[in-house]
Amino acid sequence: MELEKLILAEGPDTVAAFIAEPVQGAGGVIVPPKGYFEAMGAVLRKYDVLFVDDEVICGFGRTGKLFALEHAGVEPDILCLGKALTGGYMTLAATLCNDRISVGISEGEARAFMHGPTFMANPLACATAIASIELLLSQPWQRIVLRLQNELAAGLAPARELAGVADVRTLGAIGVIELKEPVDMKKVQPMFVERGVWVRPFGKLVYTMPPYVTSDDDLAVVTSALVDAVAAVHG
Repeated sequence: MELEKLILAEGPDTVAAFIAEPVQGAGGVIVPPKGYFEAMGAVLRKYDVLFVDDEVICGFGRTGKLFALEHAGVEPDILCLGKALTGGYMTLAATLCNDRISVGISEGEARAFMHGPTFMANPLACATAIASIELLLSQPWQRIVLRLQNELAAGLAPARELAGVADVRTLGAIGVIELKEPVDMKKVQPMFVERGVWVRPFGKLVYTMPPYVTSDDDLAVVTSALVDAVAAVHG
């Protein structure tokens, strides 16, 4: 595995941690192949390297599991959360850790993690996060995300037949059309606006991550706009 080669090349004693997103965001909305994180976890345990799981993009049900790493059954040492933590209503992030990390910090000289912004853990943001999490867990969110996944898969499927499309992939409430060439933003973006659809393509990707309250009809409008715009410009 390339990760093991890199650790050995750098020297196991010099590698503190490995940071990864179970589903990459700005890196390309890439879904790792099956077995990747299981193999990665085994390598990190072998060389006693900490694993930092970045779930800022894919946490809180977005992939069909409450946290995306659950698909692989791998437990991180540190878990980074944000965005959906408050449902997007307030700025708030959180860093969770296991006993190994927390004991190491609390037994250090400062006996606390001596870092944080001035308004860290402010009451309004924390109250918003609690309300958002309670609302999510009070609903059959797994069924809702599965419905969105099925609708995304069906709605984006026609893009597979387009000559300019390299891949179409869905996972939970994430749908992606990957092009062979960079998106022509000057042509594509006005088409979306004309259809009343607001998305943010970047690089070679045209993608959508719809809210869980999205209806079938609204999602059909979004997926058809994505396919039609890609077909018109990159088909």
